[in-house]
Amino acid sequence: MTKYPTQLILDSAGEGIYGLDAEGRTTFINPAAEKLTGYSAEEMVGACQHKMVHHSKPDGSPYSHLDCPIYAAFKMGKIYKVSNEVFWRKDGTSFPVDYTSTPILKNDKCIGAVVVFNDISQRKKDEEEIQKLKHQLELENAYLNQEVLEAKAYGEIIGRSPALGAILSQIELVAPTEANVLITGESGTGKELVAREIHNRSSRKQRTLIKVNCASIPKELYESEFFGHIKGAFTGAIKDRAGRFEMAEGGTLFLDEIGEIPLDLQSKLLRVLQEGTYEKVGDDKTRHVDVRIIAATNRNLKEDAQTGRFRQDLFYRLNVFPIEAPPLRERMEDLPALAAHFLKSAAQKLNVLESRITQANLHDLQAYDWPGNIRELQNVMERAAILSNGGKLVLNLPGRISNLKAKAPVDESAIFTEEEMKIRERQNLENALRQCNGKVTGEHGAAELLKMKPTTLYSRIKKLELSI
Repeated sequence: MTKYPTQLILDSAGEGIYGLDAEGRTTFINPAAEKLTGYSAEEMVGACQHKMVHHSKPDGSPYSHLDCPIYAAFKMGKIYKVSNEVFWRKDGTSFPVDYTSTPILKNDKCIGAVVVFNDISQRKKDEEEIQKLKHQLELENAYLNQEVLEAKAYGEIIGRSPALGAILSQIELVAPTEANVLITGESGTGKELVAREIHNRSSRKQRTLIKVNCASIPKELYESEFFGHIKGAFTGAIKDRAGRFEMAEGGTLFLDEIGEIPLDLQSKLLRVLQEGTYEKVGDDKTRHVDVRIIAATNRNLKEDAQTGRFRQDLFYRLNVFPIEAPPLRERMEDLPALAAHFLKSAAQKLNVLESRITQANLHDLQAYDWPGNIRELQNVMERAAILSNGGKLVLNLPGRISNLKAKAPVDESAIFTEEEMKIRERQNLENALRQCNGKVTGEHGAAELLKMKPTTLYSRIKKLELSI
């Protein structure tokens, strides 16, 4: 068996190793210890080791040699293993260490100690990252549980209309970037779905898309909702609370109805966008955050910025890549697919039989102007699913004669008797037959004009004894 000289072993070791005499003076040091501390052997040997590399605690406060486990090793004759302390370098910086201090015995008397230590900076960094990820997962899990209870999503992006195609092209362009996105459009046009598509096609898709409805937050709670608070920050703050920015760390934050944010909070939001820093309510610790912002509004933010109702600098920060979600009336080609999707989803959710959409149903749906857009369509189809329950699809459209209203204004408060309704129905059918020259079926016939089945129209003509 080959025997290696002790000095060769010391020189080859990757751990830092040094010896001390009974007074705490350095007796030897290996090259690894020189490299880790920045001190040369000439500087350390004969000097007080504690004063050079172990004089302070991690927070910088003095660390007396009377409390030092390294000294205790040769004073008590015991081995001490220590974790999560720091050693100090020659340049005044510190690094975290694990070390073992072993007494050196001669004739049963402690004459010093040998210390073996490791720089655990990378391990500490890995542990902190694991804890950060664990905390992030806990936050995301809590948010997802909350979202399951509160979610009111209205389907996926569906359709092939040119208006929708333009939106999808914009999503493809901006999703892989880190640009802030401002989605505008009328209420109910699916702005949240656009935000989700952007997030799901981005490099942040492994994180949860965190949503904030800015219109639903009481003014006094805005700052806590966005940035969180610490225990005791205000009355009712019984524990620390993570804000939405903390929840969205490494992911995407969707600020819905951003035009509703009060002016005094807009400056704090701007700071986060510009500097990536914020403070929790009641805390003076500055935190850094890595979050992508997608905002949405049904207001004209540009006009609000010009009139002072919204900060111009914040508007420009948000409006890096604007996307306008088109109203449903501009993408009527998508209505059949959307209606079928919502009807199927409603039947499953409400546990009713699924009805079939007829061509007549589609005529009715496409004749309506949909002021509530896709959200209103979903509500109409859910109501139809309940009313129909697998039978003939019954649509209950508000303002079904909206096109007629534009031509002949009607007193909205008027009430008609049953006899008056019969007269109106008779007049309506007679007008239709007159315009179609008595033609009932086929192209440009009265049934097509009235969006009614020919058999139904013939039945009513017979009932009212109308001449064709």
